[in-house]
Amino acid sequence: MSVPRRPPALPTAPFLLLVLLLTAPLLLLTGCSSDTAPAAQRQGAAGPNSDAASVRGGTPDAASPEKDPVRPPREIPVLGPRTRAQIPDEARQAFVVTGEGVDSNRSSAMLYSREDPAEGWHPAAGPWEAHNGMAGWTDYHEAGDLRSPTGVYSLTDAGGRLPDPGALLPYDEDPRFALDGEGFYGEPLEGSFDYVLAINYNRLEGVSPLNRTRPLGLERGSGIWIHVDHGGPTQGCVSIPLERMEELLRTLDPEMNPVIVMGDEATLSR
Repeated sequence: MSVPRRPPALPTAPFLLLVLLLTAPLLLLTGCSSDTAPAAQRQGAAGPNSDAASVRGGTPDAASPEKDPVRPPREIPVLGPRTRAQIPDEARQAFVVTGEGVDSNRSSAMLYSREDPAEGWHPAAGPWEAHNGMAGWTDYHEAGDLRSPTGVYSLTDAGGRLPDPGALLPYDEDPRFALDGEGFYGEPLEGSFDYVLAINYNRLEGVSPLNRTRPLGLERGSGIWIHVDHGGPTQGCVSIPLERMEELLRTLDPEMNPVIVMGDEATLSR
C-alpha cells in the first residue's frame, strides 16, 4: 500500500520578507539603467520637463533671448539741457570751450562729433588749454567789456596771415591779419592772427573774418574769433595753441555744420 505524499510546505512569512529585501536593490538598479526609461530620466536636468527648461520657456527650441534696452544718444557731458537745446539738429561737430569761472580767463576746449545721431556725441579731439576774455564771460557782450560772449554760434569762415594749412572751411589768406603789440601780461601778440576762425557772433556768415558788417551794431562788440594763443587772456576771443589751430582748421567740416559752444562751466551746465 502506497503512502500519500504531503504537499511541500509553503515558505514562511519571515522567509518571504528576507527574499524581498535582498532582491529590491537589484530591481531598482535594473530599472535606472534600462533603455526603456522615460526620456526625462535619461536627459536629467536638461530634460524638457526640468526646471531649467521651464525657465527658458518650456524647451530649448522655444528659447528667445531678451532684447537689449534702447540706449538714448550720448550727450556732451559738460552741457545742461538748456545749452544742449541751443545746438541745431543739423550740427554734427561742436567745439566746446568751458571757462573755469564766470570771471576767469582760462578755459578748456574739446571737439565733439556725432556721425550717427542715434549714437550721439563722442570726443574727437582735446581737451586743450585755452584763453578767453580778460574779464571772463557774459551773456550780453558789449564792446570793450573784455568778456567773451556765452552761447552757441556757427563756424563757417576761416582765414589768416599764413597760407591755408588745409582748412575745410573757406579760408581767406590776407596780410591784414598781421598783429603786433603786447597783451595784458606784456606777452607779444605777434602771430596771434596767423590762423583764425570767425565765431558767428554779430557778423555775417559766409564772408571773410575781416568783413566789418555788424548786424547788432558796433556797440555789441565785434571780431570775436578763435585764434592762436599768445600766452594770455584776450579782448573777448578764444585762443588755443598754434598746432591746435592747425588741427582744428583741418577737422572742422562745413558738411557737418560745426558750431562753437562757449561759456563758463556753471552757465553751460544749465
